[in-house]
Amino acid sequence: MSWLPKSPKARRRLWVVAAVAPVLALAVGLSLFAMRDNVTFFFSPSEATADKAPEGRVVRLGGLVASGSVARGVNGEVSFAVTDNVATTRVVYQGDLPDLFREGQGVVAQGAFLPDRSFRATQVLAKHDETYMPREVADRLKAKGEWRPSAGAPAT
Repeated sequence: MSWLPKSPKARRRLWVVAAVAPVLALAVGLSLFAMRDNVTFFFSPSEATADKAPEGRVVRLGGLVASGSVARGVNGEVSFAVTDNVATTRVVYQGDLPDLFREGQGVVAQGAFLPDRSFRATQVLAKHDETYMPREVADRLKAKGEWRPSAGAPAT
């Protein structure tokens, strides 16, 4: 007994599926390989270890802007600390901050860690109204037991 179907029409379908499946698998594999550099992971300061977020890799760092940590330098450079009340990471950003950026509020910075584990941001995102906090930041603060509902509600 043969494992192939007896019907010629069914045999043709089987051969078409057998020919298309590897091509489709190759296309999916190449697509995933091409997108690997476009994936950006999110970390809170306490999760951003050298193993999980190595230097030079583009990641997002989120938390609260630490009170009294914002310092404006020359040529538009701004440095501030992002904290999740467990760990704090120093962030350096060149450029204009969003209008709603301020101390004690949620922020997400995209960039890369430097060898000294400070964070060089290329983009800073701030909350958009009085009750907004990025979902990732709110989830991490809740997991750490540091959630302050008066500081904002997670986005829906």
